[in-house]
Amino acid sequence: MSDEESYVQVIDEKELEEGKMKLVRVDGTPVLFIKKNSKIYVIDNRCPHMGVGLSGGILDDTFVVCPSHEWRFSLETGEYEHDPSYKLVAYPFKIKEGKIWVKVEEDF
Repeated sequence: MSDEESYVQVIDEKELEEGKMKLVRVDGTPVLFIKKNSKIYVIDNRCPHMGVGLSGGILDDTFVVCPSHEWRFSLETGEYEHDPSYKLVAYPFKIKEGKIWVKVEEDF
């Protein structure tokens, strides 16, 4: 499978609202789309600390806050603010003709 073929069309870019999160399953994987400051982030919905769904949390400036223990993860770096060894899984994505395509694989 070529790199191009490994991307899956998921949602329209216009479905993402500024300052909001949108949870979508991509090939069975819970993927969280976030639009913040006109920038799009595509991350695994599971907190790297205990696997809790981040979609139940909140956005605080450029951080997503886990609803379980209020851990704050930077949308820019993916790192937990107090221990960078805990890091969000960010998925490669591209936008073509207003559609967001995501690559959800174990070894990207």
